[in-house]
Amino acid sequence: MKAVTWQGRRDVRVENVPDPRIEEPTDAVIRITSSGLCGSDLHLYEVLTPFMTPGDILGHEPMGIVEEVGAAVPDLKAGDRVVVPFQIACGDCWMCLSGLFTQCETTQVSGEGMGAALFGYTRLYGAVPGAQAEYLRVPQAQFGPIKVPEGPPDDRFLYLSDVLPTAWQAVAYAGIPEGGSVAVLGLGPIGDMACRIALAQGAGTVVGVDLVTERLRRARDRGVETFDLRDFDGEKELVAAVRDRTDGRGPDAVIDAVGTEAHGSAAAKLAQTATGMLPRALSGKLAQRFSVDRLAALHTAIELVRRGGTISLSGVYGGMADPLPLLTMFDKQLQIRMGQANVRRWTDEIMPYLTEDDPLGVDDFATHRVPLSDAPHAYEMFQRKQDGAVKVVMKP
Repeated sequence: MKAVTWQGRRDVRVENVPDPRIEEPTDAVIRITSSGLCGSDLHLYEVLTPFMTPGDILGHEPMGIVEEVGAAVPDLKAGDRVVVPFQIACGDCWMCLSGLFTQCETTQVSGEGMGAALFGYTRLYGAVPGAQAEYLRVPQAQFGPIKVPEGPPDDRFLYLSDVLPTAWQAVAYAGIPEGGSVAVLGLGPIGDMACRIALAQGAGTVVGVDLVTERLRRARDRGVETFDLRDFDGEKELVAAVRDRTDGRGPDAVIDAVGTEAHGSAAAKLAQTATGMLPRALSGKLAQRFSVDRLAALHTAIELVRRGGTISLSGVYGGMADPLPLLTMFDKQLQIRMGQANVRRWTDEIMPYLTEDDPLGVDDFATHRVPLSDAPHAYEMFQRKQDGAVKVVMKP
C-alpha cells in the first residue's frame, strides 16, 4: 500500500510499504477513505524529530471502511463505516473506566514513561504505524472505532478522530461560566473549533487571537471577536485590548491552542532547531531531559486570564526544562487543566451536533482536500501557512 512516511526534518514522502494485517484478536484493519493532517503532525515535521525514525508512517485522524476484524472484536464487521480515535485505548482498565483514555493502562508506553499509545506519533507513544495511508491496522478495535451512519460525506464525522474531541475537551476544561468569556489563542483547526463550541454552548464573549489573515476571517465569520497580533506592538497592548472587552479583568478562561511552536520565542526556537539537527542518538537523549518549548502563547495566557480564572491547554507541549512564572500563577490563583483529549469520553456528547443543520460547520471545515500523493506539498503548505491552509484532508 501507499503511505506517508517520515524521512527526516521537513522531509515526508509517499512510499510503498507492506499492507497491515491482523496481529492480535483485538485488531481490525480498515480501508481509509479520509485522513486529516493535524497541527500536531507539524511538530513531527520539525520539533520532535529526535523521537522519529526514518520510515515511520504518519497520521492520526482517520476514518474508513472495516475490511477485517480479529476474533475478539464482536461489534464490528466488514463493511462498517468507522472513525478511529487518535489514541489507542482498551476501554476496560481503571484509567479507561475513569474516562482517562489517554492514560490507558493496557497501551501505556511505560518504557518511555508516557501515556496511551497514539497512531503515527513517535517512539514516545509506541511508534504505531499511522493513518495517512491506504489501510490501517487498528489495535484495541473492540473499543476504539466509532461506527457512523452511511450517507453524509466523510467530513461530517472525520473530525471525531481528533479535532472535535480535542476542542470539546479544551472548552470543557476551561470551565466557562454561562454567559462568561473566553479567549482562544491560536485559530488553527483546534482553536477555530473551540471557538465554535464555546459559542454553541452559551459563552457570552468569545475572543480569538492569531496573526494569519485567513484564520482570523474564518473565526470572525462564525461570530468570534478577533484580535490580530500584528496590530499590537507587544503582549501588553494585546492584554489591555482584551481586558477592555472583558470588564477590565480579563476573560474567565483562556484556551491555549498554540503549543510548543508559538511565535515570539526566538531563543527557544533556536534551541529546538539546533537539537533537531544533531544525530538522533544524541538529540533524543537531550530532548528527553533538557527540551524547551516556545512559551510565548502560554505566558500570554497567564497574563491575560482574569484572577481566579482557568487556563486550558490543548496545544501540544513537550519541554522538560521550561521556566514558568510560578509567582504570578500562584498570586493570580489560576487553575490549569491540560492533556491529550480523551476522545471516547466526549463523542456521545458531540454526536448530536453532527446533524444536517451542521451547527459547528464541519461539512466545510476543511480548506483543502488533496490526494495522498500530494502529502509532501500539503505538509509544506500547512507548515508555512500558505494558500489559506487551515485544515487539510487527504484522500487515499
